[in-house]
Amino acid sequence: MTTSVSAALKHWPFADFLAAGKGLGLTDPPVIDGPAGPTVVRDGRTLANFASINFLNLQDRADVQRHFLDGIARYGLTTGGSRMTQGICRPHLELERELCAATGKERAISFASGLLANLGFVHAMTHHMNLGQGWEIDNQDAVFVLDRDAHWSLWKAVENLTYGRQLFAFRHNDAADLNRILSRLEGKKTVVVFESVYSADGTVAPIGTLLDLCERHQALSYVDDANGFLLYGAENRPFAAEFDALRRADFVMVSFSKSVGLEGGAIAGPTDPMLALELLSGTSMFTAAMQPPTASTATRIMRLLRTEPAIVDDYLRRVAVFRERLAEIGFPPHSTPSYLISVPAGDDATAVELKDSFLARGYLVPVFFYPAVPRNKPLLRLILNAGHTEEHLDGFLRTLADLGGRLGLGGAR
Repeated sequence: MTTSVSAALKHWPFADFLAAGKGLGLTDPPVIDGPAGPTVVRDGRTLANFASINFLNLQDRADVQRHFLDGIARYGLTTGGSRMTQGICRPHLELERELCAATGKERAISFASGLLANLGFVHAMTHHMNLGQGWEIDNQDAVFVLDRDAHWSLWKAVENLTYGRQLFAFRHNDAADLNRILSRLEGKKTVVVFESVYSADGTVAPIGTLLDLCERHQALSYVDDANGFLLYGAENRPFAAEFDALRRADFVMVSFSKSVGLEGGAIAGPTDPMLALELLSGTSMFTAAMQPPTASTATRIMRLLRTEPAIVDDYLRRVAVFRERLAEIGFPPHSTPSYLISVPAGDDATAVELKDSFLARGYLVPVFFYPAVPRNKPLLRLILNAGHTEEHLDGFLRTLADLGGRLGLGGAR
């Protein structure tokens, strides 16, 4: 059996692909021990961690940990089956109701991840299903219009749509270009898809302006709010107008892995389409949901962020100071003042050397290469963690200034 499988694999050039990758620094994934937070133990070394998307670090709170353990005792570790065949677990129902309260929507459905939410939404909105006796729906005539910088999961979801007929793209955050495309699609069943905050460079969409265009052209709007959920919108926070406008979107997708700090995702929207998603998405019916104690704890954290706004306010203040300090040492981040901080890292070869040098000095710093960003325009994608100490931040900034000077990056001095 082993010989026949190996012989068959010769038709797939995996070995050549991996050999080329090793020349660019590809290795086996490092092993993480312990929790991922402001620091992480990787291959036995403790590193200051600027990569973790669990940036509020609420997993360290004793009350959050107790809630999770109580959830295990009350609900167990698994759903035990599909919500369509067995029923919805109460923690998922409470989570979805809390999400509706947060987004102003009528109904929500949770998924095991944000990626599955995006895949399921596009599948439902483009799918034909005939269950007999007149129970039929045909969405195959749907047209999707995506921001060019939309997340991989969104482009993966639409990859079977014919570009130029069922699928179009508008320039990143460019309302005029979106208007041009929608003007050509008048009368069609159209869905416009964009993100609130983009993960590579931290840019924020002109949400209100884009939604105005959707409403003018009678196109449905689907906003991927994976990166902005529960962070912005209050009057004393950045992007208040944009995130207030987000409540006008027809559908909002969220990921719980960012501000909430747990795995899972969900979509909120009008009642009838959300009920139909139970059947049409596929990624709800044919795969496991979030573990019940995870869903219960996500609800607890969402309520915590609503009742204790200082958690986010204090975090965003630290982000603003950190961005200023980056500029002071000659590494001004992208002009959009979001918590996702991107700093140019030279060319690809320099960025690899920079990443390895940071690692050697005890800092885990992610570098985004193509296809996450344009070719040979890598970025340091930094996420400040609420648990970072001043020593972590001071040490990182000193190291960046030193390495920048050695490698000829930024305006380091």
